[in-house]
Parts: sequence; C-alpha cells; structure tokens
Amino acid sequence: MPSFLAVAAAHGFLAVALGAFGAHGLQSHLEGLADGATRLGWWTTAAHYQLTHALALLLVSVLLAPSLVDRFDRRLLRGSALAFAVGPVIFSGTLYAMTLTGVRVLGAITPLGGLALLLGWGLLFAAALRARQ
Repeated sequence: MPSFLAVAAAHGFLAVALGAFGAHGLQSHLEGLADGATRLGWWTTAAHYQLTHALALLLVSVLLAPSLVDRFDRRLLRGSALAFAVGPVIFSGTLYAMTLTGVRVLGAITPLGGLALLLGWGLLFAAALRARQ
C-alpha cells in the first residue's frame, strides 16, 4: 500500500496536470456551450481543492512519521524542493506579470513553471515509493 506521502504527491501531480488541461484543452471545448463557463469553473475549483488537500495530506504524512527525513533519498527530496521553489516563481510570476502589464508573450514561459511543479510532485512521489521502512 502506498504511503500517505506518495498519495499526496500523486494528488499534487494530478491537480497541476488537470488544472493545466482545464486551462488549455478543456476551455476551447467548453467555450461554445451555454453552460461552458460554469463547467470550467467547476473544473478549476476541483483542481484547486485537489491541490490544497494534497498539501494537507502532505502535512499529515509528515506529522505521522517523526523521523521521516532519514527514510528518504535526499537527492530526490532536494530536487523536489528546488522544483517547488522555482516552479511557482516562473508559473505564477509570469501570470501576475501578464495580468498587470498585458504582455501576453510572457505566457510562452508559463508552462516551464508548470513543468517544474510537475517535476517537484514527481520527484516527491519517487521519494515516497523508494522510502525505507
């Protein structure tokens, strides 16, 4: 049975991936429907709540394992931490800048931040699966 940490990492990865799908692939599919905006709002809310609760589960898994750090490959954890530190700066930073300036070309950089977020969750998932008991 996977650890709670692995489940949290899987939820985090899926929330980022499904959120990106909603913003890019699903939006064009739903925009012609009468209730398309409402349905896209539901999708956005689902991704937001999934990611928020992935973080809650991550916290609980840390609280459940007092010597958690000694059980993991530090390289995977450091890689995950670095990706989580850089990813939001690129992803959210470009979106904030586009919102404030209207310079849409920055949107070409935004997916790099999303990839960093996915990498962070993926490395955390790998660390959880490789954890020593």
